[in-house]
Amino acid sequence: MVKLVRTDSGNHDFRKLVEMLDRDLLSRYGAEQSFFAQFNSLDTIKNVIVAYSDTVPVGCGAFKLYTDRTAEIKRMFVSSEFRGQGIGRSIVHALEAWASELKYTDCILETGTYQPEAIALYLKSGFTVTENYGQYVGIDHSVCMHKALIHIE
Repeated sequence: MVKLVRTDSGNHDFRKLVEMLDRDLLSRYGAEQSFFAQFNSLDTIKNVIVAYSDTVPVGCGAFKLYTDRTAEIKRMFVSSEFRGQGIGRSIVHALEAWASELKYTDCILETGTYQPEAIALYLKSGFTVTENYGQYVGIDHSVCMHKALIHIE
């Protein structure tokens, strides 16, 4: 059974998972990854979910403020040996719920064309492809997505 823990970007397990994510992205995008790396500073991320299988950190995701009403999902990753078990989807849903609790009305994210499994995860989670936003405008390998959050009062 996987346990999801809310934390922040100072969490040691989150940082180890992000190092694994960065290695994975470098293997997919090569030198192009340096462009994207500049937008992935952990210093601006305060809301983090780490997934644990027993005591082993196996996945993570986070969000940060994009606008007063929009949260941007960042740093989504599941260790390769734990993929296909619904952990990524659980993390996405937990991030959405947390963002909704904090009164965000929308989530956006950016992923890439060389990450078809991520694109599939987000589409299955109710995100839709939208025009590239912000720093991703005009970037061929970027795929930007949006989802309106449901608020339960």
